[in-house]
Formats: sequence, structure tokens, C-alpha cells
Amino acid sequence: MSFRDLHYGGLPLLLPNAWDVASAVAYADAGFPAVGTTSFGVGAAAGHADGTRASRDATTALVRALGALPAYVSADIEDGYADDSDEVAAYVAALGAAGVNIEDSTDEALVDPATHAAKIAAVKRQAPGVFVNARIDNYWLGQDASVEAVLRRADTYTAAGADGVFIPGASDPDELRTFASAIPVPVNVLVIADLTLDALAELGIRRVSTGSLPYRAALDTAVEIATDIRDGLRPVTATPYPQAQQSLARFARLQTR
Repeated sequence: MSFRDLHYGGLPLLLPNAWDVASAVAYADAGFPAVGTTSFGVGAAAGHADGTRASRDATTALVRALGALPAYVSADIEDGYADDSDEVAAYVAALGAAGVNIEDSTDEALVDPATHAAKIAAVKRQAPGVFVNARIDNYWLGQDASVEAVLRRADTYTAAGADGVFIPGASDPDELRTFASAIPVPVNVLVIADLTLDALAELGIRRVSTGSLPYRAALDTAVEIATDIRDGLRPVTATPYPQAQQSLARFARLQTR
């Protein structure tokens, strides 16, 4: 089954987002057939804010390190890390990911949809086999956040060759149903606390991303463990060290084949 095929199952494709090799290996070990990266988590791990193009090198290194992962890898590449569409396409073509998530905002401001469409078209010319998920940031940034504005951008991006459309921040069931019925490619949303995968499937949603939620939750858990120990409380349990070590050792052996 191809990465594209995973978007057409009975339930939406749940794409967990990794920030390093260990988290990606853990997702694959848990049986997820595809793993995404999170630009927030990748950048934050190196001390960088999201959306500033600072995660480019770390994302490149992570995707290449995951080449032996027994799962498809989709890379979150912010806005493509460049303004020039051919430069973005060259980056994607050399990356080696099954898919990319590319957003239509730079430094927390929406860009001209024609500019974003040019990037999508250039990627599809240079790397036609890569699943291009066009992210629409109107709702996420609270800029021109209407159904009509999102659909106009979606029309532009699908005409340019986008294989999927990602609308982070959208959560109203009626709006999600409208997006899914009006957009001719799989629609992707972030995890919505009150809507299960079954409920999202009924609305027509085909992909759900965890985004940076696991990374942020991991930070919270790390602080909680240290705080509990300091305060004399019993810390939470975790995967035993030998098991975690064996998992990474198995992955290391796959890399040498």
C-alpha cells in the first residue's frame, strides 16, 4: 500500500509527528504505517522558534536518518524554506520523503496564494511522486479566517497539483464537512479533542495529524517527573531502558543493511 493509498482507508490516516529519530522509531514500533515530522518540535529541540525557516537543516538530517524506518515519512517543511519555487522544489526532490507538508505562510503571515501555488507546481514537476500536502493557514493564524477564503486557496492549490489540503485550526463539524465535500483531494486536520477518528471519517476528513502535541506533552511529562521527584511523589513509569535500547539497536542495524 502506497503512502497515497493510506489516505483512502475506512478511517482517516492518523499521522503522528516525530521530532527526532527515537520518537519516529517509537511510532513505527507501535504499528503506525506513516510518520510525519513536526517543524515546531524539530526546531524547538535545537532552540529555534517555529516558522522562521530555522528547522531546514535539522529536518533534512532527520528525514535522511529515517530512511531505514519501516514506515513512510512525511516531512513538515514549513513554507519550503525559501521564496523561490524552484529552490523549494529542488529541496523536496533531494529530501527523500514520501510526502511533504508545505504551509502558505511565512513568519506568521499569509502569503499570496499564487506564490504558494507556484511552489506546489514546481515540486510536482521535479518530484511528481511526492505527496504534497498544501497547508492553508487562515484559521491557524486567524487571518481571513472564513470558509470561503479557505476554499479559494484550496482551489488554487489543487489546480497547481496539491495531493492533499491541510487546514489546521479548523474544528467546527459543519465547516469540516463543507471542506471535505468541496475539496477534491484528501483533507487533513489537526487532532480535535471532541471528534474521534470515526466522527471525522463521517465528516469526510481523510487525514489527522498530531502536530506538535506529542512533543509538547513530552516536555510536560519531563517537567512533571522532575517535579514529582523533588516533591517526594512517585514518578510515572516509562518504557524500561533495556526495551528502549533494543528498539534503537534494531533500527541501527536496519540502517547498515
